[in-house]
Amino acid sequence: MSDYAKDVLVEAEWLEQRLNDQSIRIVEVDENPALYAQAHIPGAIGFDWKQDLQDPLRRDFLDAQAFGELFGGRGISNDHTIVLYGDRSNWFAAYTYWYLKYYGHQKVLLLNGPREKWISDGRPTTAEMSGYPPAGFMAQPGDETIRARRDEVLEAIDAPTRLVDVRSPAEFTGEIVSPSGYEQEGAQRAGHIPSAASVPWSQAVNDDGTFKSAAELRDLYTDKGVLGGEDIIAYCRIGERSAHTWFVLHELLGQDRVKNYDGSWTEWGSLVGVPVATGS
Repeated sequence: MSDYAKDVLVEAEWLEQRLNDQSIRIVEVDENPALYAQAHIPGAIGFDWKQDLQDPLRRDFLDAQAFGELFGGRGISNDHTIVLYGDRSNWFAAYTYWYLKYYGHQKVLLLNGPREKWISDGRPTTAEMSGYPPAGFMAQPGDETIRARRDEVLEAIDAPTRLVDVRSPAEFTGEIVSPSGYEQEGAQRAGHIPSAASVPWSQAVNDDGTFKSAAELRDLYTDKGVLGGEDIIAYCRIGERSAHTWFVLHELLGQDRVKNYDGSWTEWGSLVGVPVATGS
């Protein structure tokens, strides 16, 4: 993977050879958490993105203490290298990668290809639950250089900052508020943030969910006017697809000034008094 800016992807062959490596903790995070119980990579720990990784009362992250207790309680220490994967081209795996980086854990990698590819390639799986003794995991103060808040997004509309909407074209134009199946979680308004470029997350991956080459990715974001030296803020509906794009821009292409707006359209489309654009 030397053509990428950072060595943050691992191939399935590499991981299969290290399933018994105790310096590694494999973590599966799916859009559909029920998939983990059906089949997962041997030794993998399963996290429910909504039940485990979100504050139970506020729409927000776990705080640093709770985050550390969650990971430590599942047998993950600060010394472990975490390898993440999941369904849907690694949406929530990339989100958890970004989340770990936010809380200062640097020893984290992403499997190049989702669980669907691992299974279709005939690689080993199990339905047995994985358990490890509790370990010490201390989260660092949150890194605000990779997370955007609503006020910063509002200021970015008239600034050189590039806003990148990674949702589907139908969501961007305002034809729909939410993807099929998530209508009950929609915002009050449809459309997009003014000045945002539409670059659907799916354009960054191949048909099997693996990432396109660095050259292809650079051409994609250059053609869309995203790469040009300015700050970049990516957003989607709830922050997981935009975390995937953050991973591409920040980790694979080495763009230093990239933030994920995890409030995303669920927040922006329901705020009072902020501008909304429709159409292409």
